[in-house]
Amino acid sequence: MYRARWSAAVAVAALVAAPLCGQGSGGVADPAAPLTHTAVTNEMLLNAAASGDWLMYGHNYWNNRYSPLKTINTTNVKNLVARAVYTHGSERLGSFETTPIVVNGVMYITSPATPNNIVRAFDLRTQKMLWHYEHKNAPVSTACCGPNNRGVAVSGGSVFVGTLDDELVALDATTGKEKWAVKVGDGPEAGYTETMAPLVIGDNVIIGTSGAEYGIRGYVKAFNAATGALVWTFYTIPAPEDGGWWGKWSKTTPEGDDLKRDIAKEKADSAKNADAWKTGGASMWMTPAYDEATKTLYVAIGNPSPDLDGSIRPGDNLWSESVVAIDATNGKFKWGYQEVPHDVWDLDVVSPPVIAMVGGKKAVVEAGKTGFVYVLDAATGKLIRRSAAFVPQQNMYTQPTAEGVFMLPGANGGQEWSPIAVHPDLAYAYTVALHQPMHYKVHYAPWEKGRLWLGSAFVRVPDAKGGYSGEYGLVSAVDLNTGKIAWQAKTELPMMGGATATAGGLVFTGEGNGWFKAYDAKTGAVLWSFNCGAGANAAPSVFEVDGEEFVAVAAGGNFQISYPLGNSVFVFGLPKAAK
Repeated sequence: MYRARWSAAVAVAALVAAPLCGQGSGGVADPAAPLTHTAVTNEMLLNAAASGDWLMYGHNYWNNRYSPLKTINTTNVKNLVARAVYTHGSERLGSFETTPIVVNGVMYITSPATPNNIVRAFDLRTQKMLWHYEHKNAPVSTACCGPNNRGVAVSGGSVFVGTLDDELVALDATTGKEKWAVKVGDGPEAGYTETMAPLVIGDNVIIGTSGAEYGIRGYVKAFNAATGALVWTFYTIPAPEDGGWWGKWSKTTPEGDDLKRDIAKEKADSAKNADAWKTGGASMWMTPAYDEATKTLYVAIGNPSPDLDGSIRPGDNLWSESVVAIDATNGKFKWGYQEVPHDVWDLDVVSPPVIAMVGGKKAVVEAGKTGFVYVLDAATGKLIRRSAAFVPQQNMYTQPTAEGVFMLPGANGGQEWSPIAVHPDLAYAYTVALHQPMHYKVHYAPWEKGRLWLGSAFVRVPDAKGGYSGEYGLVSAVDLNTGKIAWQAKTELPMMGGATATAGGLVFTGEGNGWFKAYDAKTGAVLWSFNCGAGANAAPSVFEVDGEEFVAVAAGGNFQISYPLGNSVFVFGLPKAAK
């Protein structure tokens, strides 16, 4: 339903960005040039892979988070300094997961939605805030892992943002004034929330939903960018008349791993659970990839509901835990690849899919919570290869019990929502993963609308000292042509945030202890690091302003795994040349 609202956008001239003294401060570019707002065209989005701007969440439609910029490289990255830091105001702190979107020197960032969704636009040349928009959320108690927001989409003079109370909002990119707002689903009272960065394709804005922990029925929707009118809906769980969600009653994963299912019992219980698909979860809550040549949208779909109690949702539970190809023009299903049929471990497929050329063939790459990188034929969805494990694995696919079973990876993965980067020349996929041992316990609980519905408990494994045993992170380069691990670096804490690669031979990623690092893309050597003072748990962006290259990352921590919170976006560059 279309709904207009009085805009909370405010144009301001206050200097909100604080230069960092003694660290090459003085702004990120020459402020003498007047500000020109650039309306992002369809052609710009189609050619984003070659752009020095950062125009969408994954940099380009292939979603590979690879910037062609190379002024900052393996030789000089050691000289990188913080040129500016932008604070996100005085609202309550929370998981700060925004990826800065940059268009011709204007940067758009979002708040963690604590309690309201806020979008701010900054002039990177003057470091002044241009406008501030605040969406006053209705009360939300159904954000399973803490409120957050991962960023905006831009196109045609508009900025698009999803809100925690389940709306999609269009703003004027120049003023921040609201153009339109629509309800995406049935609202937070039914478990539906928005945390992902939308994606604009032609005349449409693509958005999914969060909420699989609340017994929703997931979807992907397209809205008209000019009016907010609904164009099409793809339900991630097919209704019985569309083939149903039971699938082939798979005893194994597609690669042959035993799932230890009691298929006979599931089939015997299927009649009394015939309507389970209506509350089956399978949300799509990370930004998809898009192939303009075939008009195909590639989406990653999360866990079924309830998470661990598979006894009340017999079958493979299509298309949960899957990479699915959709016709972007009409929302029709093309193909699906289910990584974990009938998942009872919360191994949702959430890290955004990436399109890449692998062995001369167009492929879709997805890094799973399972700890594998999956390389699929983009045209058919057939598996080309599954990589070596990039995290330790133990007791994989052991069925949860009331007493609890131990399994690695735990419910956070593997690769959580954190986007991977793919270097097109090296054919390396860069994963940022968690090693976090867990016990899985299962119990029966009936579905109640708007109530958390796990059917389970995820318990981090305590050690003798009362902490948590064996937790750490891994940054890995996975060779897409062979499936082998090219290099791997261990981090102090489990990783959550995302990676970005550049033509300068670098991979940037942050850690929960505040360290933001640059790795050599070929070797994994750490070439530079900076401590941001709060968890750098967001995916960075790389861009240029007036020919000068910069790297930006939000440092605000993560609520879900208790990393230090903050409210700053750091912008790094080479030291400013003296005049």
